[in-house]
Parts: sequence; structure tokens; C-alpha cells
Amino acid sequence: MNSSSTRRQATRAKLYEAAVTLIAEQGFSATTVDEIAERAGVAKGTVYYNFKSKTELFEELLRFGVGLLTASLQEAADEAERRGGTKIEALDRMIRAGLVFIDRYPAFTQLYVAELWRTNRAWQSTLMVVRQQAVAVVETVLREGVERGELSEEIDIPLTAAALVGMVLVAALDWQAFQRERSLDDVHAALSRLLHGRVGGC
Repeated sequence: MNSSSTRRQATRAKLYEAAVTLIAEQGFSATTVDEIAERAGVAKGTVYYNFKSKTELFEELLRFGVGLLTASLQEAADEAERRGGTKIEALDRMIRAGLVFIDRYPAFTQLYVAELWRTNRAWQSTLMVVRQQAVAVVETVLREGVERGELSEEIDIPLTAAALVGMVLVAALDWQAFQRERSLDDVHAALSRLLHGRVGGC
């Protein structure tokens, strides 16, 4: 990767961080390109050099953020596979990876969850695509678990995958907002018990 490409990626990362923080604080409509540029420490023209509009910036922000989440879930599943773990162990590692991601990017997670429930946004189709990419990683692990006989064939794979992702998102946001005294290990342990009791059937 050349230095100009690296610089551009660094600039985009700064713009994403500025945008996600501002939009989480005051909403998409109230956030201006001037504010995003100021928060990122760049000229307004730099925003338009990288993105055609504020809407495109936000759409790419969603792709970027959910892409990071998807990659962290996949890495957790791959690590369990390398260690010869069961698919339940892979799901457990994925839950922890999701919590770590949300702890690191709480403002992005709040935005992502809020946008999932809106239907009139220009980026709705993009959001559905990136959401499915994250859920598909969990679906694959569930499907392999069923094929190996580790999980019940009665599991509704798409719904269970969506439920697991939703459980992590909602529990983590509740933790961030209302139960900050709890450690990440505490939250993971509680969700792990749910996983083993419901999906694992223990």
C-alpha cells in the first residue's frame, strides 16, 4: 500500500470517528459537514474529497463499522476452529468478541442499533446488506454445529443467528448505559450461561 493510500485511509478513519461521535450526540440531521471536519481536524474540502456528501460518509461509516464487527466475529470463530473447539465454544468466543467491539466502539453501536429500526433512510439497503454479513458469520457456525451433531437439527438457523447478534448488541448497550459497574467478564459470563442453556441445551 503506498503512502498516499495509507494517508487517505487514516483521514477516512478520523472522519468516521468524528462523524460517529457527533451523530451519536446530536443526530444525523443536526450534524453538519463543517462540524465533522472541525472535529476531525481537517478542512471541509477534505470531507468532500473523500465523500460526495454527508449521506455517503454515513453510509460508508456503516460499512466500515459493521465490517470491523464482522471481521472480529469471524476471527473469533476461526480461532476456536484452530484450537479444535466445539461450535458452542466458537459461539461463546464470538459473543466475547462482540462485547469487546461494542466496548471499544459504543457510539457506533448505538447508532447502528438506532438505524436498524428506521425505514426511511437513504442507506437502508446498505444497512441490511452489512447486517446480513455479520449475521451470516454466526449462521455458518450454527449450520456447522448442526452438521456435526453438536447442535439440534430443530434450530432455526437464521432466526437463532439474528437472536444471538441481537442479544449481544442489546445486552452490551444496557451494560454501557445502566450497568457500568459490571466488568466485561461479568457480562460475558451471563451471556455465556444463556448460550449454553438455550442453544447448547445443557
